[in-house]
Amino acid sequence: MNNESLWSIFINTSLINNFVLAYFLGICSFLGVSSKVETGLKMGAAVTFVMVISALCAYGINALLTAINAPFLQLISYIVVIASTVQLVEMFVKKTSPALFKALGIFLPLITTNCAILAVALFQTSKGYGLLQSFVYALGGGIGFTLAMVLMAGLREQLVFSETVSVAKGTVIVLLVAGILSLSFMGFAGLGG
Repeated sequence: MNNESLWSIFINTSLINNFVLAYFLGICSFLGVSSKVETGLKMGAAVTFVMVISALCAYGINALLTAINAPFLQLISYIVVIASTVQLVEMFVKKTSPALFKALGIFLPLITTNCAILAVALFQTSKGYGLLQSFVYALGGGIGFTLAMVLMAGLREQLVFSETVSVAKGTVIVLLVAGILSLSFMGFAGLGG
């Protein structure tokens, strides 16, 4: 069991080692859905929910597979849990908010292949976190993902009103802003101690 404090795990995962801005995981939905703050916030909430459920299930699966001496089944087990959780989220969003379902489009089912979610399951296992630590790690990862989505969406909403050189319009300016945002998060590196 890892002795890292819960607060340290949360800050480390959400700011210092942000999955999107430090590890560059989950970039497809980060760039694809971050055009409006409201949509980015809701996508971040969906990803956070899937991360937390997947992390808790991964903890249990890891314990079971270790007990029966079958750690080689970890990856496929995690993928099945993530895909099942995403299906539940997709059905819930489709039923409760058809407008959000339409706004998220293909990116909602693509949460299944979001490497940030699989990374949470794999990283927590390799770090030897307990159940509560795994929960905080996943929550921090989800909050960090949501923070990155909302920040990027806010910046993209403001870019609509700015004059941009024709060479830097569209995808180019979005990638430049994402790079600058990533660089700004490097300033949190000193918080880890």
